[in-house]
Amino acid sequence: MPDMTDRPLGIPVDPTPRPLPARITLRGQSVVLEPLHRRHAEELWEATQQDPAADSSWDYMGYGPFASADAMAVFVTGFASTHDPMAWAVRPVSTGIVSGWLTLMDIQPAHAAIELGHIWFAPRMQRTRASTEAMFMLLRLAADDLGYRRLVWKCNALNAPSRRAAERLGFTYEGMLRAQYVMKARLRDTAYFSIVGDEWPPCRDALLAWLDPANFAPDGTARRGLAEIRAGFTSAA
Repeated sequence: MPDMTDRPLGIPVDPTPRPLPARITLRGQSVVLEPLHRRHAEELWEATQQDPAADSSWDYMGYGPFASADAMAVFVTGFASTHDPMAWAVRPVSTGIVSGWLTLMDIQPAHAAIELGHIWFAPRMQRTRASTEAMFMLLRLAADDLGYRRLVWKCNALNAPSRRAAERLGFTYEGMLRAQYVMKARLRDTAYFSIVGDEWPPCRDALLAWLDPANFAPDGTARRGLAEIRAGFTSAA
């Protein structure tokens, strides 16, 4: 029987729980995502050794840097065994070498909410077409294939590159939880971002347009930035 009250109760939605992500390999144009496994540890360790700035890439993570290849292997073995977060190793096609990982986490099937998080890319992979496509592939898996309506991104409020990345992908800033965590003996405020409901299709279409091979010059440089492309989709709407 329909509720005839005039009280504000929220928008009716399909309450069917969403499926859990499956631990499967995902293939894109510039990157392959492989379910994280201990066998990736050696390549990941090598990725951390390729650049003197690699240690700083762990500044806002709850773990790392690792003191040795064995220490990284122990961490990767444990991390790969969890179902939430569920981690993928990132293998750029251009190098064929695993150079990072990322996860789907805080998975809430009953609420159709899921987070893209635990993103770590070695310096050589940061700000590349492969890194953008890796994030896009998991967002598309969550939203289009599994039907999640709330996509979440959160980060240390001091992590300016992560905040810029969220906004570049189309996430909307929601606010900050103050003094939420203690990370590496430092107090952390957490910035929250989201893409919800009908916000996803234009974000998806802008990302697809940016990732289109025609958008890249022979040297691999993007002809148009993602913000410019997304602005075009917004104005057209």
